[in-house]
Amino acid sequence: MAPFHRTAGRRAARAAALAGTLLLLSSGAVSQDAPPSIPPSLQGAHATPQGYLAPSELPDSLALLPPPPPPNSAGFARDEAVSKAMSLPPGSSRWTQAAQDADLTFGHLTQTFDCAAGFAPDPKRTPVLYRLLQKSMIDIGLSTYKAKNHYRRTRPFVAHAGATCFPKDEAALRTDGSYPSGHSAIGWGWALIFTEIMPHQADAILARGRDFGESRLVCNAHWESDVEAGRTIAAATVARLHGDPGFRRDILAAQAEATRAPPPPAGTCRAAS
Repeated sequence: MAPFHRTAGRRAARAAALAGTLLLLSSGAVSQDAPPSIPPSLQGAHATPQGYLAPSELPDSLALLPPPPPPNSAGFARDEAVSKAMSLPPGSSRWTQAAQDADLTFGHLTQTFDCAAGFAPDPKRTPVLYRLLQKSMIDIGLSTYKAKNHYRRTRPFVAHAGATCFPKDEAALRTDGSYPSGHSAIGWGWALIFTEIMPHQADAILARGRDFGESRLVCNAHWESDVEAGRTIAAATVARLHGDPGFRRDILAAQAEATRAPPPPAGTCRAAS
């Protein structure tokens, strides 16, 4: 995710990167007092230009998270070992899934939990859920900024002079802090939200949220400790969202919408093995 300068022009330019991937943070310090504008490509048909929470209400990721493991530590040795273990050949089924998970274009991202939840969010048939996903995505993403910009951790593909499974993001990721993982935060935060909407599907939903974060390891875009920290911030943000009356109302309305929503298109979901 990308830091946003205080000037409106630079905020708008970097918000364009947010729309495409919502993980990209380029150079500069984020101001918690001046949240970015959200561009139309992220907003969609039923969007609002901000999340549920004011900047001052967001969890403080710098206070909540420990520093990332330093070089030559046992924690970093674990990160390196996991990075090596999760390296898969391009074109393998898991690598292909990781490449798909790397794409944070909003319309694509909303399909992440279709098979696990058993229905497909849609801006016309589930407008409240669509709004809920958009606004919570903004809150979860913004909540990672303080630690991400403070530590500016080098990503594994940069440290190893390698590549990721989503080349179009690589230039921005090279100057974007790796800790915590914004992708993992969004995936886990949405998993927690979907379990409230479809509690009888909780195991499948949480497994998909876990795999979404692990895709960042397969992609060589994050370290294991980045992914774990992203899940921590996601849980903190969702917990904070429950104190917001608008979020609670939207959860209840989304539960009703989900009972009327159609299942994913036939043939799009693999049978469980």
